[in-house]
Amino acid sequence: MGRLIRALTAAVLLLGAAPAIAAPITATDSLGRTVTLEAPARRILLAAGRGLPALAILDRTVVDRLVGIGRDLQRQSPDIHKAYAAYFPRLSTLPVIETGPGGFPTEQAIALAPDLVILDRTQAGGVASDGVNPLLRALAAAGIPVAVIDLHGHPLRDTGPVMRLLGRLLERDQEAEAFTSFIGAHLAAVAARLQDRNTQPVVFLHAHAGATPCCFSPGQGTFSDDIQAAGGRNAAAALLPGASGQVSAEALLGLDPAVYVATGGTHLADKGGLVLGTGVDRETAQAALAAVLQTPRLAQLSAIRSGRAYGLWQGFSVSPVNVLAVEVLAKWLHPDLTRDVDPDATLAELNTRFLAVPMDGTYWISPQ
Repeated sequence: MGRLIRALTAAVLLLGAAPAIAAPITATDSLGRTVTLEAPARRILLAAGRGLPALAILDRTVVDRLVGIGRDLQRQSPDIHKAYAAYFPRLSTLPVIETGPGGFPTEQAIALAPDLVILDRTQAGGVASDGVNPLLRALAAAGIPVAVIDLHGHPLRDTGPVMRLLGRLLERDQEAEAFTSFIGAHLAAVAARLQDRNTQPVVFLHAHAGATPCCFSPGQGTFSDDIQAAGGRNAAAALLPGASGQVSAEALLGLDPAVYVATGGTHLADKGGLVLGTGVDRETAQAALAAVLQTPRLAQLSAIRSGRAYGLWQGFSVSPVNVLAVEVLAKWLHPDLTRDVDPDATLAELNTRFLAVPMDGTYWISPQ
């Protein structure tokens, strides 16, 4: 009997010493799909290249986890790509994928052998009622999990869930929670300052200003949500039922908004548009804004004649630090109520606490 007890005790001890089998990681993506990983992602195909800053907030060495990246980062945010490539030389050596006229390069993606593919909502395309489509089905058939993220459609609503999703998949839950708490606190502070406002200035936001015919503007979501959170009303919302669209110069003059905001980025540098972003000095941004405001039809707007015309970085429309756009807009729309709101201080704290690559440039500008 003694030998039997000793044998059973030894067996129990051996079982206790055996390594525990880790439970699968599950999270919900921007399409409401359940994403399941057997372990934290180590070989990520970041097809949504402009999501790199979001990932780097959670893991400052996340570039070491990438096996490929979408061309959208370099094409649409060249300033961000340049800054990250300077900090992480490996970024420039990664295979680049691009969704072209033929659709998403599924075979190239599978050949990279990722353990996670991250798509933005546009790349993923429409899905059926079961939450799948041919692209998602093909990747699933190859045994590759896919997470779809959306930082663009409604950034104020969706940034928190996206960051928690990515934090879960990278095993960086604490980092995700710290960042989303920071953003939430700053948005709440702006809302508190605006409780006593008695006006709601009408704002026209001119996207990619100076590089396209007048005037491309957000309708629903994106910057329209920022304008509302900053205590304003989007002039184009009543005209544009979708996410964005074209407003003619004649229609804009008829609206005659109280405030005009042009957006731009370094992708417009060779197109004669408003230039803002990483690596852009204030003098360059100031000159670019002045050129936009001198456009004959725009110059007739009351907002421009009265000095209530400004420039804002287009990159905020897909950035996890979109809170900066809200703070800046609130300062422009309600200066008396937001004296203690300090976007420069917020940016400095983001750089110190969260951003792997500091945002160093001009991201908003006022006329001289």
